[in-house]
Amino acid sequence: MPTATLMSIPLPIPSGKGRSQASLPPPRQSGLQGTLSALIEKSRTLNDLLQVHAVLLRRGLHQDRILNFKLQRAYSSLGCLDNSIWIFNCTLNPDVFNWTAIIHSHAQLGLHDRAMVYFVDMLCSGIYPNAFTFSVALKSASIKSGKPLHSLAFKLGFYSDLYVETGLLDVYARTGDVASAKKLFDEMDQRSLVSMTTMMTCYAKHGEIGNAKFLFDEMPDRDVVCWNVMISGYAQNGFPNEALLMFRRMLSDAKMKPDEVTVLAVISACGQIGALETGRWIHSFIENNDICINLHLGTALLDMYSKCGSLEDARLVFERMTDKDVVTWNSMISGYAMHGFSGHALETFDEMLRAGMKPNDITFVGILNACSHTGMVQEGQNLFYMMKSKYGIEPKVEHYGCLVNLLGRAGHLEEAYNIVKGMNIEPDIVIWSSLLGACGLHNDLVLGEEIAELLIKQNQMRSGTYTLLSNIYANSGNWVEVARIRSMMKSKGVEKEKGCSSIELDNTVHEFLAGDMNHPKCQEIYSMLEEINGWLRAAEDYEPQTNKVLHDLGDAEKGQSLEVHSERLAIAFGLISSRPGTTIRVVKNLRVCPDCHEVCKVISRVTGRKIIMRDRNRFHHFVDGCCSCDDFW
Repeated sequence: MPTATLMSIPLPIPSGKGRSQASLPPPRQSGLQGTLSALIEKSRTLNDLLQVHAVLLRRGLHQDRILNFKLQRAYSSLGCLDNSIWIFNCTLNPDVFNWTAIIHSHAQLGLHDRAMVYFVDMLCSGIYPNAFTFSVALKSASIKSGKPLHSLAFKLGFYSDLYVETGLLDVYARTGDVASAKKLFDEMDQRSLVSMTTMMTCYAKHGEIGNAKFLFDEMPDRDVVCWNVMISGYAQNGFPNEALLMFRRMLSDAKMKPDEVTVLAVISACGQIGALETGRWIHSFIENNDICINLHLGTALLDMYSKCGSLEDARLVFERMTDKDVVTWNSMISGYAMHGFSGHALETFDEMLRAGMKPNDITFVGILNACSHTGMVQEGQNLFYMMKSKYGIEPKVEHYGCLVNLLGRAGHLEEAYNIVKGMNIEPDIVIWSSLLGACGLHNDLVLGEEIAELLIKQNQMRSGTYTLLSNIYANSGNWVEVARIRSMMKSKGVEKEKGCSSIELDNTVHEFLAGDMNHPKCQEIYSMLEEINGWLRAAEDYEPQTNKVLHDLGDAEKGQSLEVHSERLAIAFGLISSRPGTTIRVVKNLRVCPDCHEVCKVISRVTGRKIIMRDRNRFHHFVDGCCSCDDFW
């Protein structure tokens, strides 16, 4: 390892003659050297190359610069890096081509630190890089070496080389220096498709999706990579609907053919909003367009079907996969867990172990979640302690969160609180929110206030935790404290997250807010709500849970507030817009409210429809007046 750094090496600017010579390709050869050179280039296996190398040594050509250079590159291309390094080390006074090749071979294999060491060694040897050397080195540059390389490129006169500029842009984009990337991009005299895509990727990766879209629209030509950047950018930044719209726009371009990256992003978008119909269409599209369903794509489809509420499709994909890794098994276990089918999750876990697959920390998050959704306290505790004792996996904050949620929801509040206080890692807001929610579920106002006071002191209160504390006070009818909490939220600028529910019909996702009046079928939706209210009045087993409405209102006003919750609007729209007997699938961004949970039971019984509701925590399957959660949620 050299002690010099990029910033400490003296670099007098060489003459133009020196730079142009450094960039010249090796001269052509003739005779034996030419024959051996051609044989090296034609070698497709290590054995072929070794035979050529042996002839070269027997003929005393081991110091031929061009043959050594070609051998060095050939060994590298066959994955024999040690042989390539040996050739390089045996070369007397290696030139810029030898140095560039050895840097490139390390960069190609992801050995970026070693690549940069060779680059610094080259500079220390007095060899000046050419444009290609720079382009190769920049692929291995870190945030620490990016700016020195930029300065060096400027000193050596490469500041106007498109490939070098694009490489520098990639360094800034890759290392998260958006400001420097934008400044360089704005100053570029010419912009290639690659440089524009690099800048667009930088924007999308760091959440500036509007700037990415602006660049995308400005592009005179686009390839599949450009489309993938936008579709993935929307999907990864919480705009799944926009991702699907962009995909449909891509399909309308006859020159564009989606690839694996495209469909992976679209599958992710479908899973985020529960767009099952679109997800099934994408699955058919993959099969009809000869896109190989490999391990990654198969696992993505499995995960998408689980998130869209179709475990049958998820299991079918799982069983058809001949190659499964731990991520695939984890996805199937987590799928069963989020639907509350704990027995199936445990069976799949046992099946995974019998298949010889070693579980990891994500496996235990899934299986512990499965236990927490059905109150399997003993099983969950056994798995938590088995994780470390049998598999050597140290519990992370996510595992403690699952255990605390399991104990809290089952009513073991003190035990859950003691676990949080005894954690050897700092509990996060998710754990505290889980415990606070359990206090509300079991009406433990004392412990709830104690936790809230602790969070306020630590400045950890968030919108969700304020709401949970407000729930506890509202459940006990203490509207003075509810008002105090709301006043506190207002003074701190904290806004309660609005409930939003979505439903997919005819490959279109429809979204509703509470009391929404903006849908084109608004009149028919509210007429359907009136009909539902009639079913509820006639149902002997339904009583409006007005005590859960977090407003100091009369019972009649509270009932009216419940009637226009976003999930009810989505279900009403589903009832008027789909064929009788078909399943209604709704996705809500928050936890479904207790009253709407009871309403869904009644609707499923009266209409004979299955309703699948995905809320923030889990899935609920309503069939014939019952829910898959058995009211443990």
